[in-house]
Amino acid sequence: MADQPPLVNFQAQDGATVRRLRRGVGVIGFLLPIVLPVGNILTSSHVALLSSMSASYYTHMRNVFVGGLCAVGVFLICYRHDRREDRLSSVAGVLAVLVALFPTEPPASVTADPTTTQKVVGTLHLGFAAGLFGVLAYFCLRLFADSRSPGVRRTAADRVYLVCGWTIVACLAVVAVGAVLHLTWDSPLTLMYVGEAVSVFAFGVAWLVKSEAVSAALVPRGAPSAAAEG
Repeated sequence: MADQPPLVNFQAQDGATVRRLRRGVGVIGFLLPIVLPVGNILTSSHVALLSSMSASYYTHMRNVFVGGLCAVGVFLICYRHDRREDRLSSVAGVLAVLVALFPTEPPASVTADPTTTQKVVGTLHLGFAAGLFGVLAYFCLRLFADSRSPGVRRTAADRVYLVCGWTIVACLAVVAVGAVLHLTWDSPLTLMYVGEAVSVFAFGVAWLVKSEAVSAALVPRGAPSAAAEG
């Protein structure tokens, strides 16, 4: 009788794919707030801080900004775990791509009189971005932090998810209030950039922890891992 090919553990392979997709989302989210301003300074040959992360679209870092968001979008759309996470990650992925394709209104350094089309597209950009951050905050607060088995105590990783989720919510609230009240401060860093950067950094950290890239130090020995819990 001919030798039969070994059985493939599709569940283990799927688990590995899920972790890789989470890690990809986390790495891009973690690095994007750092790479955009640093890259802009290096390519423009002078220290020029951005008014917002989205303003990178009008700098030499446009391709990095658009490419990073599209990569996050593809990772989120391809992400599969359970039905609820599948649907929400697909929504977040589509929103990430829309944020990349609908640029923010050009800053005053680019044009003092944006066209009507630029204003409309900029408004859509803000709506898509707010929806994206809202879904990502929900991932941290409800899907990641509440994914532990019944009766299992909350781990350090769960607390990281909660901190990241509430950080995103707080940044969204601060940016919204600042925009309505036209709040400013005496600093080259704008309130918009800080809010966006901290939010993106927070969701990047949460996804890195969920991917087990940095969770070994956060999960006590003997506690169920993220892989075991899904």
